[in-house]
Amino acid sequence: MTSAHDSAKGDEASGGPLTLAEIAQRTGVSVATVSKVVNGRDNIAPGTRELVEGAIRRHGYRRQKRGGRPAPLLELVFHELNGLYGVEIFHGVQRVARQNGLAVVVTELQGRQMPGRDWVEEVLARRSTGVITVCSGLTEDQNHRLRSRGVPYVLVDPTGAPGHDAASVGAGNWNGGLSATRHLIELGHRRIAVITGAEGVLAARARLDGYRAALDMAGIPSDPDLIRIGNFQIADGLTHTRRLLSLPDPPTAIFASNDHEAIGVYQAAAEAGLRIPGDLSVVGFDDLPTAEWIVPALTTVRQPLREMGGQATTMLLTLARGEPLPVDRMELSTRLVVRNSTAPPTPGGDRGFRVRPVAG
Repeated sequence: MTSAHDSAKGDEASGGPLTLAEIAQRTGVSVATVSKVVNGRDNIAPGTRELVEGAIRRHGYRRQKRGGRPAPLLELVFHELNGLYGVEIFHGVQRVARQNGLAVVVTELQGRQMPGRDWVEEVLARRSTGVITVCSGLTEDQNHRLRSRGVPYVLVDPTGAPGHDAASVGAGNWNGGLSATRHLIELGHRRIAVITGAEGVLAARARLDGYRAALDMAGIPSDPDLIRIGNFQIADGLTHTRRLLSLPDPPTAIFASNDHEAIGVYQAAAEAGLRIPGDLSVVGFDDLPTAEWIVPALTTVRQPLREMGGQATTMLLTLARGEPLPVDRMELSTRLVVRNSTAPPTPGGDRGFRVRPVAG
């Protein structure tokens, strides 16, 4: 008699991925049950699902060639969808998807970094062509379950360093932080503050590193009081600018790590009775459509958001066809767009104003 342990050893030795029937044989459940797990059906007991998923993790799954095509759907997952950043990426994804006859299913994680467990079942049940995640990622288990079913995925603006096997699209965040800060230095600013995104977000760290590099190249010491950690929200720009302006030696310029934070900087400056750029220069990051319409028009670093979404979709469709990618990680260029929110600092050092006390 062959024991379960001996059978497992034999499976390990056989090496190749298993068919539905082979998974059923190894796990002692029916082929129909294995099929339900593989295809994301929700009427499966958790223990049975984990038994089948464990077999797939150990041995892999070989999809049987019956001509079953994926549905013409593309899954687009956002960490958060509350501003024009996500809308711009969506437009880029939708353009390429429409050209290829695909509809887009949008999921918002409401601030979470990873989808919930049931999300994978939903994707598999829809038989989607592939998945694009924006400022979010997948757990190791979710990654494996998609790959084992032949569902490719691409990361856009990943929050952390993507794994070696993950395709991703990002932008030149370090160069953007460098060019934004260098622009202010070339105007004559020396007290330059930065309001970043969350510390755990790769793009935020790269922009901060670019800021520091520009100061270092210019021989300007980095002042910890001028570095404020935000979360890419308007409220961060408002709160941190209030505090920066209350310093004994306030900054003459602020680099906000996205355009939303820059709007908060504008609000705080208005509360304090400061003129932009006469009293305070401001640079943002993203170049959202609103950047050229706020007053004064915002100097910002253009991040090619639509192009990033379109490129990610093109990469996903390449993977869905079973073709290799020319490169697994693509970084699109950023560039500084100079408008009316930056100017040389006012001569004399005190810029001719007194900051009114504000709340916060």
